[in-house]
Parts: sequence; structure tokens; C-alpha cells
Amino acid sequence: MCQELDFEVDNEIIPKIAFGFAGGLGNTGAVCGAVAGAVMAISLLTERGDTMEESLRTLEVVKELRRRFEDEMGTISCRDLTGADLSTEEGVAQFMESDIPQTVCFPAVGAAYQIVVDLLNETS
Repeated sequence: MCQELDFEVDNEIIPKIAFGFAGGLGNTGAVCGAVAGAVMAISLLTERGDTMEESLRTLEVVKELRRRFEDEMGTISCRDLTGADLSTEEGVAQFMESDIPQTVCFPAVGAAYQIVVDLLNETS
């Protein structure tokens, strides 16, 4: 399913289009941005397929991403992961002054990255 095992994608547009995932989709506390970015990576690095059955395989990989992320982190909700209300200025300030980025967000990004790599290797 994966086009090649070299997962390096060098494109300056990707960080720009992914920025809005921060804070759980625009600081709303919804889906963790690491998960949303991981879905983008899976979609970018797998072939959609010519048939519905082939296309559904990619969606199964995304479903497995969610399962594994929830197993490791407990949830895919940014608000539940961080305990912060990033939809308010006070919540953002509290978040930025805390150790949450280092203790929650960085590990979430690492977990999402490793899960994607594992899934892509397993489905290649």
C-alpha cells in the first residue's frame, strides 16, 4: 500500500496546511493535532486505490491509528489530553506557562509519528 519505505516528504506547504490542527483543530480542544497530522501522513503516503475496496484499506489504517493512539494516550481529544481550555485567552496562557507541551503534546506527537511509521511498515 505504501509507495516506498522512505517516508521522507520534503514540502514546505505541509507545515502550513497542518498549522490549523494546533490546539485540537484551531484551539477548540477537539481532535489532537498530532492525530490529525498523522491522518494526513497516512493519506499522503498510501495509495487511495482504484476500487472502493482498495480505498477502504487506507481508512482501515486510519482506524487502526486511532485505536493505537487511544490505547497509548487514552484519548484523541486535545482538551482531554491537556486538561486545558485552549479556546480562551486564559486557557492558552495557562497552557503556555505549564509543562503540558513537554509532558503531553510532545509525547503525543511522538506516539502519533511512531504509530504511523509502524502502520506504514506493516501495510507495505
